[in-house]
Amino acid sequence: MARIHAKRKGQHGSTRPFIAKNPEWVPLEADEIVEIIVKLHGEGQSKAAIGARLRDAYAVPSVRLATGKSVAQILAGKGLTREIPEDLSSLMKRAVDLQGHLKTNPADLSNKRGLHLTESKIRRLSRYYREEGVLPADWDYSRTHAELRAK
Repeated sequence: MARIHAKRKGQHGSTRPFIAKNPEWVPLEADEIVEIIVKLHGEGQSKAAIGARLRDAYAVPSVRLATGKSVAQILAGKGLTREIPEDLSSLMKRAVDLQGHLKTNPADLSNKRGLHLTESKIRRLSRYYREEGVLPADWDYSRTHAELRAK
């Protein structure tokens, strides 16, 4: 798969081995895993961080195999979704950090380009979410909106 903003081809990461069912050595039941997911979400952790924490601290290699649902599906079933999707909000946070850096370092042209690329990713992703109905149809990205959201 090619990169969006580079001329390189890019390499994707390693693939997980194919396993059809949950391993026997997993110490937790499905309802215990759901409780841990809800608790970690309440602490403000992202979906990826929840999965990594379950893998590292609780020895759950795959939430989907253990419960039959992904972390996102479990949180949506409990009504714990956020108004802005996680990937879009992390891109907005990155843009705000780049804006703060550029205020103190206005001659940093590589980070200025990085800000432009990040904002184009935000616009592309927000267009997708508006078409899918996740975001309202009149939602639009602006730098001031992102700064207010990051605080």
